[in-house]
Amino acid sequence: MTANEQDEGPVLRLFQVTVREGCADLLLEKFATTSAAVVRNEDGNQGYFFGRDVGGEDNILVFASLWRDLASVKRRFGDDWQKSFLPEGYEDMIEQHSIRHIDLSGGWFVPPVR
Repeated sequence: MTANEQDEGPVLRLFQVTVREGCADLLLEKFATTSAAVVRNEDGNQGYFFGRDVGGEDNILVFASLWRDLASVKRRFGDDWQKSFLPEGYEDMIEQHSIRHIDLSGGWFVPPVR
């Protein structure tokens, strides 16, 4: 999704990292506190989740946040919305990181909770 595309939604902001040896558990703890605080209660945020790769690469982690629309993402992250937001101390634990914004308006389904 580029800045020139229509402002539809919802939008999934997907932050993926490769962590340094021995840092995965600590970064997951940071995701639960620090990263959660970055998005929680922000206008347009509809939730977040995080976890680690189940395919055998224990050093791959993801933090994902769901937003009402792209405008909400831009309001929260400003002009740098297309860059990874790294709270203090994260760089020391991370080898590589990326950020993606996925337009979910094409279709998605979450079954009702029973």
